[in-house]
Amino acid sequence: ISTLATAQPASVGPLITDPVYTKPDQLVDVGGGRRLNLHCRGTGSPAVIFDSGLYDSSIAWALVQPAISKTNATCSYDRAGMAFSDAATRPGTAANDVDDIHKALQIAHIKPPYVVVGHSAGGMAVRVFADRYRDEVVGMVVVDGSHEDQSSRSKAIATPEAKLHWDDDLKDTTCMDAVKAGKGEIPKNSPAYKKCVGEPDARFSQAINDASLAYSAKLKYQAAAASELKSFYGASADQTRATRKDFGDMPIIVLTHAPRPPSKGVTQQLQDQRTVIWEQMHNEIAAMSTHGVNEIVPRAGHLINYDRPEIVIDAIHQALAVAA
Repeated sequence: ISTLATAQPASVGPLITDPVYTKPDQLVDVGGGRRLNLHCRGTGSPAVIFDSGLYDSSIAWALVQPAISKTNATCSYDRAGMAFSDAATRPGTAANDVDDIHKALQIAHIKPPYVVVGHSAGGMAVRVFADRYRDEVVGMVVVDGSHEDQSSRSKAIATPEAKLHWDDDLKDTTCMDAVKAGKGEIPKNSPAYKKCVGEPDARFSQAINDASLAYSAKLKYQAAAASELKSFYGASADQTRATRKDFGDMPIIVLTHAPRPPSKGVTQQLQDQRTVIWEQMHNEIAAMSTHGVNEIVPRAGHLINYDRPEIVIDAIHQALAVAA
């Protein structure tokens, strides 16, 4: 699951300043007047398509997409209800995500073949995309991707106390209640604002932060976020589980964050078990291809696309080279 909550020292200054992330870029009607915001750059085949993690948008690829755009057509996008895309009209499942972006790519004349790149929950969606449109996809890069069984496997090793509260986030209505109380928008003085909308991100310019906090406070974003989370553990996991387990010789490059120290209240033994489970799930994804590999990325947390964008760029170049 993605989150935008790892700050950097203020003295560094913002890494991401492109004003394209402050407003809609290319709004594409995917049916019924509902528009998806596409951010496409570059030319050259295969086209590289980026999908972000839960609650995230095209800005997740701001440090990666420009480099790939020098040699290939690229598109990142905001899923339904996220950032500058129109509100969702159906559940935020992996399959609905894939249906939306495939339609948008056709309408925008971004032709296959595609290399699909997914971070976190987007790692499940790109597998659904590659399974559904197998003839159009020639490579996959999964950036610390989610796995359809991660909840059940993690719960199996959790402490009794953690198991008691395992699904608390699915039952939490704080954010939607705050939107309703604010008549469609969470006001800045709401007790729920910091939790549900967030705080300025030190990696982003003030203009991007202003835009991000503004759309994150609105009903369409909060409703889409709640639906994506619910689907993540249910329908999206089931849809991913149903995909093929053999992608032949399609390059599948999986990037996994390096082992990290245990958080407060977690034993080293439990943290080691978590590490083994996470790496094993990524090994399973890589094993779906004869050209599959799982690379452990040092000095990176879950947000490898922010922490080590050069590693993600290199992985995409590897996939493109094998697919050529």
